[in-house]
Amino acid sequence: MNRLKGLIMIITGATLWGTTGPMMEWLLETTEMSVSFMLTIRLMVAGAFILIMLKMQGKRVTLPWRQKVWARQLLIFGVVGMLGVQFTFVAAIEASNAVIATLFQFLAPIYIIIFVSWMHRKFPPLVQVLGILVTLGGLFLLLTNGSLSGFALSKMAVIWGVLLGFTFSFYTLFPARLMQEWGVLLSVGWAMVIGGGTLLVFNPITVVKQMKLLINWEASLMLVAVIIVGTVAFTLFLGSMKYITPVEASVLSSFEPLTAMVVSMIWFGQILGMWQLSGGIIMLLGVTWISVAGSKIKT
Repeated sequence: MNRLKGLIMIITGATLWGTTGPMMEWLLETTEMSVSFMLTIRLMVAGAFILIMLKMQGKRVTLPWRQKVWARQLLIFGVVGMLGVQFTFVAAIEASNAVIATLFQFLAPIYIIIFVSWMHRKFPPLVQVLGILVTLGGLFLLLTNGSLSGFALSKMAVIWGVLLGFTFSFYTLFPARLMQEWGVLLSVGWAMVIGGGTLLVFNPITVVKQMKLLINWEASLMLVAVIIVGTVAFTLFLGSMKYITPVEASVLSSFEPLTAMVVSMIWFGQILGMWQLSGGIIMLLGVTWISVAGSKIKT
């Protein structure tokens, strides 16, 4: 029963997260809202909500700040991890579209394998190397649409996409000790506030000027929907880890790009080229291969 609960949570969470990409794409395309403004509001509102909720439950939310080691880790996680992955994701959407940005996210396992292998000073197992090659082959098709004459994506889309894979891998690896000590929600809540606060410090004039955009009720409702859907999706995704294995979570997270693709097709009429679509599928197969191979090696 618990496993079924976990499967439902991960599928629902991944599906909801997949819808946030097209929603943010709509905001960027139909309003003058900048990436910085959108993320400042999104991160600070969602983070404040989580911390207030924990406070109402009797949690001592300020405890991590009383020890330098944890305060330092929170700052790094908030700026490089939370803000890094959120900013590169939205920037990749702005430079391409929600489907492409979501697929670039699946480069993260490659970075993780390279980092872990470097830490242990040994070459990754052959099965993982094959998984990496399959994933990179899919990425090649995604970038070129099967033609060597030129890229199907812009240079900025590729740059932000590669950075997204890196920041997502950092976001996955770095906060392990932090979350083990203080819990997932407290760590994430503070990271969101830190990330949003950092953007506000560096772009105060932009944020103040664009507050007037919230007068548009459609833009305001969409931004609220992005905040709510994203927060619920993230909570369901993390909560599912109690009931299912990391391999199952990794495989079922493929619902993210699939949902983004379906929503984008219906909403924007966006259709990937035949070779790009094939590349996306191959990338998902490669990531699944890496995940399954990794679990077998550990056991």
